[in-house]
Order: sequence, then structure tokens, then C-alpha cells
Amino acid sequence: MKTMFLDKVIMGIDPGTNILGYGVIAVGQNGPRYVTMGTVDMRKEKDPFRKLDMIFTATGQVMDIYCPDYVAIESPFYGKNVQVVLKLGRAQGAAITAALHRGIPVEEYAPRKVKIAITGVGSASKEQVCNMIRKILDTELSPDHLDATDALGIALCHYYQLTCPLTDVRSSSGWEKFIADNPGRVKK
Repeated sequence: MKTMFLDKVIMGIDPGTNILGYGVIAVGQNGPRYVTMGTVDMRKEKDPFRKLDMIFTATGQVMDIYCPDYVAIESPFYGKNVQVVLKLGRAQGAAITAALHRGIPVEEYAPRKVKIAITGVGSASKEQVCNMIRKILDTELSPDHLDATDALGIALCHYYQLTCPLTDVRSSSGWEKFIADNPGRVKK
């Protein structure tokens, strides 16, 4: 069985090329605690390559301040507009590179998996995710943009993955993975 990680920091990132959200939680014996959240607003920047530099720099600064042990990032979702997916992939790549440059391991989660982990419903709205995060972290959140609370949700999703071996939010093979990881605990 996976053990509870004490005094660890998880940074969640909701990548975007106009607004990128980030959220940081600390985890210990008493569960997850809110640390900070915010956004990187790039709507005024027109140069797409400058936006990537802004993402790399801003996420790196947050990493340097809070020293996360893990970075969890939302994967680009499949949409009808290929250009949007490409831009999101670039934004994700810039943030991932900032983490890897600092030696921080990165995990990726699909938006639907994050929503299921937080609300139990894969089609939950951003507002529903925000409301559940308020309850889970027992804190008042008044984000300028829901991208920041989405990032907290991504961090929480990773926390659940680390602490709940029976609930594999990355795949549907939770029991199969548990049995494979713990052969001595299964009696035939």
C-alpha cells in the first residue's frame, strides 16, 4: 500500500495561452491544506512565443518560492479546433519544462479525471469544482479566474492518486493496479 506523504507540497497547473492557473497545496498527516493560488494573465501579449516565455518564467518563479515536491498538470483535451489544442500543448510544455528544469517530477491528468476526483462527476462545471475545493480545503476562495481553482483541483487530484491506491484516477484499472502492486496482500 502507498504511504501517506508527510510535509509535501504539490503544485497544480491549468495551462492556457491567455490565462494560466496555478494552485499550491501542502499535504501532511491532517490531509491537504491550501497554500496559494493565482493566475498568469497573458491576454495583452500578442506574440505567442513571448507567451511561452512568460509561462516558463512565471511558473518557475512560483516553483522557486514554494518548492513543490510534485507538479501536476492538466493535459490538453481533444477538441474540434486543432489550433487550440496545439496552443494548449505548447503552454503545457513550457510549464513542464520549468518543472523538469528544477528536477520536479510531473504528472498529467485529463480534465474529466480531475473533475471526477474532486466532484465525482466528470461533467462538473468550473463553479462546482470551485465549491467542492472550498469544502475540501476548508477555506474561502475568491479567485479572479476559475483557472486558479481548477489548478488547485489538479493538485488535489494528484494528492488523491498518491494516497489512495484503490482509486486510480489516471486509469480505470484501479483494482488491477492494486493487485499488481501488492501481490502479497491478495489471498487466493
